[in-house]
Amino acid sequence: MKRLHLHVSVPSIAEAVTFYSTLFDAPPSVLKDDYAKWMLEDPHVNLAISSRARATGVDHVGIQVESPDELASLATRLKAAGSLTFDQEATTCCYAKSDKSWVTDTAGVRWETFFTHGDATEYGEDEAMPEPTASACCAPAAVPKTACC
Repeated sequence: MKRLHLHVSVPSIAEAVTFYSTLFDAPPSVLKDDYAKWMLEDPHVNLAISSRARATGVDHVGIQVESPDELASLATRLKAAGSLTFDQEATTCCYAKSDKSWVTDTAGVRWETFFTHGDATEYGEDEAMPEPTASACCAPAAVPKTACC
């Protein structure tokens, strides 16, 4: 089953952990000095927060899949819709090892589809998401330079 992913940049991990733990009535499944994640069943969501020097608020949204085949299927649908994707294999980000496909929607919101296949001992960083070309249909004026879960 696919799981909705939401990543929020926060000014204080401790304050945000208290807030979201109370909201979801559950502690995070991953807790680090600069990152926390809840893998919830109700609602079926992967909520991640981090304090990694980005603007506060929603950093990106996504869909977590359970297999490489599901990831390939979603990436294929995005490409068929005319969206340029940025694919990554064996990347380390958010204390996890994943394969990913990134896209920016017509409103400039960054989306990732990803399959996680292991844990990592460090936060890691994704490669920079390339700028859209001028000929890309409906491309936003600017795309953030970094992309990480």
